[in-house]
Amino acid sequence: MNFVPKGSYEPPRFDFSIPVRVNLSSDTQTKPSPAMKDAMMSAEVGDEQAGSDPTVWALCDRTAALLGKEAAVFLPSGTMCNQVALATHCRPGDEVLAHEDAHILSSEAGGPMAIAGVTIRGLSGARGMFDVATVEAAIRPKSRYAPSQTLLEVEQTANRGGGTCWPVGRLDAVTAAAHAHGLATHMDGARVMNAAVALGVPAAELAAGCDTVWLDFTKGLSAPLGAVLAGSKQFIGEAWRWKQRLGGSMRQGGICAAACLYALDHNIDRLAEDHANAKALARGMAQIQGITVEQPETNLVFFDTEGTGMTAAAFAGKLRQHGVMVSVSDKYRARACLHLDVSAAQVDEALGVMKLAAAH
Repeated sequence: MNFVPKGSYEPPRFDFSIPVRVNLSSDTQTKPSPAMKDAMMSAEVGDEQAGSDPTVWALCDRTAALLGKEAAVFLPSGTMCNQVALATHCRPGDEVLAHEDAHILSSEAGGPMAIAGVTIRGLSGARGMFDVATVEAAIRPKSRYAPSQTLLEVEQTANRGGGTCWPVGRLDAVTAAAHAHGLATHMDGARVMNAAVALGVPAAELAAGCDTVWLDFTKGLSAPLGAVLAGSKQFIGEAWRWKQRLGGSMRQGGICAAACLYALDHNIDRLAEDHANAKALARGMAQIQGITVEQPETNLVFFDTEGTGMTAAAFAGKLRQHGVMVSVSDKYRARACLHLDVSAAQVDEALGVMKLAAAH
C-alpha cells in the first residue's frame, strides 16, 4: 500500500505553450550570461568536500571579507544557509526571535522545526522590520518552564516587507539589544547587496552587528546556484558538520563558485539599474485604475489588486496569458521583481499588458 504523506505537494509544471516576454516573478529567474558560462567552464576545480577546490576557497575568502567576517562556507542555496545557521546556533527546543513575515517562517517548509528543532517567535513591525522595544518585549524571564532564547534573526532586505532596507542604525540597535540579553544574531542576507547599493553602505557595515550572515548569488547577482554563509572561524567549522548532514557538500563545486566570483566582479554595481526599473514600474502601475502600489526601495514592487475586482492570482493569470509573469503573495497582494534579465523597455511592455489586464 502506497503511503502519501499528509500535505504532500506536487510542484507545478511550467506552461511552455505561452512564451514568456517579461519575467517579473523573481530575481531567481535570471540566467547566466555567456561570459558567466565561460567563467564556469574555465574554472579550476577540485573536490570541494575534501577542501581541494581552489575556486570555492577563493569565493569563500572573498565573500567573508565582503561581509566583514572571519570565514565562510559555500552552500547550494540560501535556504540551506538559514537552516545550517539555525542548527549551529541553537539546540532543539530553543526559541528564535524573527519577524512574523520572515522567510524562515513563511517559505522554508517548516525547516527550523524539522531540522534544528527550534520554535520561532514572530515579532511584529511595519514593512518587515521591528524595533528595540519589540525585541525587549519578546524577551522571556529565564525559567525552566520557558524555552531558551538563543537567536535573533533579521532579513536584509525584508522580502515580504516590500524589499525594504534595514537602516544601519536600526539594525545595530536591535542586534545590540539581542546581544545584551545573551542572544546570538543572524542575518538572512538573500538580498543584502541590494540593500548595500540602495543605502550606499558597505555590506560589512550592514552585517557588523550580526554574528552570522549569508549572501545569495542566485537572485540579483544572477548566478545559477549557490550561497555563502559567513561568521567566525569557530562557527563555520561547526557549520560544516551541518552542511555534511544535510547533503550540502559538493565535489567539483568550483564550476558554480566561478559563476559567483564572476557575479562579484560584474553584477553588484548594476543592481542600481534594477532599483531604477522598479521605481519606473511602480510609477507606471500607480497610474493604472484599481492597482495600489507600494513604493519600492530596491528591486521588489508589491501591489494590491483589490480595486480591479480581481484577486492577485486572477490578475497574475491574465498577465501570464500575455507573456508577463508576476508572483502572488496573498489574496490581493502580488509582487513584481526586477533583475538583470528585465530591461527598461520590458518594463514599458509589462505596463502595457497590466493596463489591458486591469481593464478586463
